[in-house]
Amino acid sequence: MHERNERINDIFCFIAGHNGLVAATYLQKGGVKTAVLERRHVLGGAAVSEEIFPGFHFSRCSYLLSLLRPHIYSDLELKKHGLKVYMRDPHAFTPMLEEGVKGAPPRSLTLGSDLALNQMEIGKFSQKDAYSDFNAYLEKLAAAIHPLLDAPPVDILGVTTGSLRRRLAASKTLQPIIKCGLKLGRNIPEFYEIVTAPIMKILNRWFESEPLRATLATDAVIGAMTSPSTPGSGYVLLHHVMGELEKEKGAWGYVEGGMGGVSQAIASAARSYGVDIFTEKEVEQVLVGSDGAARGVVLKDGTEIQSKVVLSNATPYITFKYLAPQVIQRKSKHLAVDKLPNFLACPTPDGKPGPHHQCSIHLNCESVEVLETAYKEAMNGRPSSRPMLEMTIPSVLDPTLAPPGCHVVSLFTQFTPYHIEGREWTDQDREAFADTAFDWVEQYAPGFKKSVVGRDVLAPPDLERIFGLTGGNIFHGSMSLDQLYLARPLPSLSDYRSPVKGLYLCGSGSHPGGGVMGSPGWNAALTVIADLKSH
Repeated sequence: MHERNERINDIFCFIAGHNGLVAATYLQKGGVKTAVLERRHVLGGAAVSEEIFPGFHFSRCSYLLSLLRPHIYSDLELKKHGLKVYMRDPHAFTPMLEEGVKGAPPRSLTLGSDLALNQMEIGKFSQKDAYSDFNAYLEKLAAAIHPLLDAPPVDILGVTTGSLRRRLAASKTLQPIIKCGLKLGRNIPEFYEIVTAPIMKILNRWFESEPLRATLATDAVIGAMTSPSTPGSGYVLLHHVMGELEKEKGAWGYVEGGMGGVSQAIASAARSYGVDIFTEKEVEQVLVGSDGAARGVVLKDGTEIQSKVVLSNATPYITFKYLAPQVIQRKSKHLAVDKLPNFLACPTPDGKPGPHHQCSIHLNCESVEVLETAYKEAMNGRPSSRPMLEMTIPSVLDPTLAPPGCHVVSLFTQFTPYHIEGREWTDQDREAFADTAFDWVEQYAPGFKKSVVGRDVLAPPDLERIFGLTGGNIFHGSMSLDQLYLARPLPSLSDYRSPVKGLYLCGSGSHPGGGVMGSPGWNAALTVIADLKSH
C-alpha cells in the first residue's frame, strides 16, 4: 500500500465520542492547532443519531442527557450551535404486572418534579415512604462531587516526592478534594457509605416499598454488570443523579434529533474555533519515535500523519492493546413502531401520549429480587429470562425523530453476558433475546409486538464492534470503586498521561468516567496545555 506522510497539525485527537471533540475545542481555544479523526462516517462515537429505518432516527447508543458539565455547555455556547433539549416531567414510570382490584387497572408508580404528586404515587405502596427526604439526601451528596469532576485526580507522586517547588505546585491538585470535604462537612460518613456500600443497604434503610426500591435501584445498575447487592453500586446511583439540565439538578432530557445533536453541537463549536474534523479516518497505530515519544498516527489506509501530541478517546484497552501496543453489558434494541405502547397500568385508548410515555419506563422492576435473578443468570453466561428493561420513547417529545403517528422506542436491557455460556452471539441468539424482551413488554402493553415495524438489536459484542466500546461497556470501563478517581483506568494512568510521552487518554475510561459528561476531555486538555507550557 502506498504510504503518504503528512504534517498538518500540532495536536491530533483520534476520537470515538464527544470527549475527543471537547478536548480538541479547548486545545484550539488555548492556541494549539488541533484536528480530530473519527473512525466512522458519523461523529460522536456512542453519542450519535442514525436513521436505521427510513424516516426513523435513533439515538443508537447513549440516549439521554444530564451529566454534560454546565461550564462546558456554556463555554462552548452549545445552544447557539444547535443543541436543543426536551425536559421530561414526569421522568420515571414503573407499571406493575398484577391483577387489578374489581376490574381496576394494575398499579403503577410515576415520579416527577411535583412533590405532592410524588407523595400520592408513592403512597399507593407506602405512606411512610411517601414523606421521605431521600432526594434531599442524594442532592446534598451529589453536589459535593462536582469539584472532583472538573479537575484531574490528585498528583500523589508530585505531592509526596521531588523538590519543594514541585511539591508546592502539585499541592494545587489537592484543592478539589478539600472543596469536596468542605461541602460535605459532617456528611462525610454518609458520603463514604454511599460510595462503598451496596445500594440496597441504603434503600432498605430509607424505604419499605418494593416497587420504589426496585425503581431507584435501576440507576445503581444501569450500564453496569453489577447487582443492587454489590458493594459500590451506591456510587453508580450517585453518578446518575449528579447531573444538571437547564439548571435543574438531577434532571435527564431528550436531545432534539437524538444524542447525535450533542456531538454535532460540540463539533460546530470546535469548527468555529478552527478545529479540523475528519470522518472515516480510522487510526490503526500511534507512531512512536526512537525516543519513546508519540510522533503522530498511522491511518488504516497507510497514511502517516505526524503530530507533536496524540489524544486517544478510544477505550484504554483499545488504546494500549491495538493503537499503542508498545505499552502494555448491556444490550440495546431500537424499534420503529406505528403506535404507542398502551400500558394496562395507565391506559391511553385514544393512542395519544400520556405523561408517562415521556418517562424512563421501567419494566420487570416490581421487586429487587427480579433484578437480582436477572443479574445471576447473566453472571452464569445466560441472557436474563426476565430482563430488567428501561424503555424510552423520545419521539413523544421530539417530533423530528419519526414520521407522523409513528414513534421510535429504545429498550436498554440488563443483564446480558458478552459470551453466551462461553460461545459467541449468533443472529439467532440476538433475535431470541429480542423476542424474550418483546414478550415481556407485551405483558405490560398488549398489542406492542404487532406495532413493531422495524428493529435493530445490538448485543454487547455489537456495541464493541460498532462503537469501540470494549466488552460492550458504555462507560469505557467499570464504574466500580477499584476503577474510579485515582485508579481510573489504572493508578499509573489516572492523570491522562500514558507511558508514551505525548500520548494522552481523553475518553470515558479516564476520570471521572462515562455518561456524556465532557469532563474527561476537558481535564485531558488542561493536562496537555500544562505540559506544553512546561516544556
